[in-house]
Amino acid sequence: MQLPRLPLTLCAIVASLLTGACQHQPPGAAGAPATVRQATVPDQDISDAYIYLLGRLLVMRQQQLDFRDGMTWNQLVHRKPGAVDWPNPNLDVAYSEAWVAVDENSCTIVTVPKITDRYYTVQFLNGWGETLANINDRTFSGRPGGDFAVCLRGAKVALPANVTRVDLPARYTRVLSRVELGADWKQAVALQQQFKMRATGAPRLPRIPQTPVFDLRKLPGVEAFDAAEAALASDPDLNPGMEPLQAKVRAIAQSIANPDERTRVDDVIRQRAFADFAKASRTIGPGTVRNGWARAAVSGAYGSDYLSRTLFNYGGIWVNTFDEANYFRGAVDSSGAPLDSSHTYTLTFPKDRLPAAEARYFWSVLAVDSRYFKVLPNPLNRFLLNNQSALQYGKDGSLTLYFGPQKPDHAPEGNWLPTPAGQQYRLMLRFYGPKDGEAARKYVPPPIVRVS
Repeated sequence: MQLPRLPLTLCAIVASLLTGACQHQPPGAAGAPATVRQATVPDQDISDAYIYLLGRLLVMRQQQLDFRDGMTWNQLVHRKPGAVDWPNPNLDVAYSEAWVAVDENSCTIVTVPKITDRYYTVQFLNGWGETLANINDRTFSGRPGGDFAVCLRGAKVALPANVTRVDLPARYTRVLSRVELGADWKQAVALQQQFKMRATGAPRLPRIPQTPVFDLRKLPGVEAFDAAEAALASDPDLNPGMEPLQAKVRAIAQSIANPDERTRVDDVIRQRAFADFAKASRTIGPGTVRNGWARAAVSGAYGSDYLSRTLFNYGGIWVNTFDEANYFRGAVDSSGAPLDSSHTYTLTFPKDRLPAAEARYFWSVLAVDSRYFKVLPNPLNRFLLNNQSALQYGKDGSLTLYFGPQKPDHAPEGNWLPTPAGQQYRLMLRFYGPKDGEAARKYVPPPIVRVS
């Protein structure tokens, strides 16, 4: 089944790295020539503090867009399949979204329908994009459905006997639920609509902080630090060891009261921080690149790795943990050249390493542009290949996928993903529900080979 054409305007953004942290230099990286000034904060500290702060500002930006779009606390919004405009979207699932508020006197009840033989999860994230919990058959294997009470840790709230309690360390969280579309989209949407949410009481609702709502194509400069106190005070980083970085953020925010220092900090951001961010994106922070495929070292829960967190929040916000999904980004072919949609490439999985062998639920490969991570439009409205595609296997049991502006004569129709000529792009390969966590960490997809 083909997906409807997605809107290409910028709206409520982002989701599931991959994983798609930026590979190009972030927009607006060119700045005014540096001038000699007395530095009060070292350049590297400014770069580090900016990248750390940006991770939080990206979430706050999205929160403001969500509420402008009509979202309200403790109410799920069910999205139509394909009707999201996020970087690196997962087009295999039906998404539902919410912002949840809990406190000492109120929990939020999440009703999950009984689902079998189909992937689903209800993911909770804090104000920095850190995954706090998932409700699904992996985390609650003895409870395939029913009511779950999401509560503030330590809250003393009376709950019905048949409700399973899930404690969170945060008062305010972002929810992204996913239901696998599979072969029967109508059934998937019917299940999606059965997910419900309600507060047990009247939780205190926060005032949404007003921070820069910037275009992702033009990241903020020194004005990011104007919002520093609002960012840190409204949702302190729950990861241990972040206090020194927070101190740097606050020191810079104070220093820019001096006009000369404000100008210098802006120059450093545009010349140093943007460059550091772009360089880190090539390997997704401390991740690895093998066979031309980048894989992050962490996903969804980052600990002290704020660099990876900010890269994910920029290029694929609300990414989940490796326990739920594994993501690979292919941006170059076997010779190391960037993927060019004017050429044709193949991706061949040998019989003993077929993608279905890596995923308990499903796998897919998606093509997105290299600048803004949007799916490549094409006349067929075919945006991905996955386990539901009409794939044909080789006589030896292998599977070859084709990517190019025209279908090669010998290529099966169902094995070809159109890539209209004229731009660089990347492939996003996903495996949902790794069958073997240790094996998944060692897995490397086959190289992408240019054939014309």
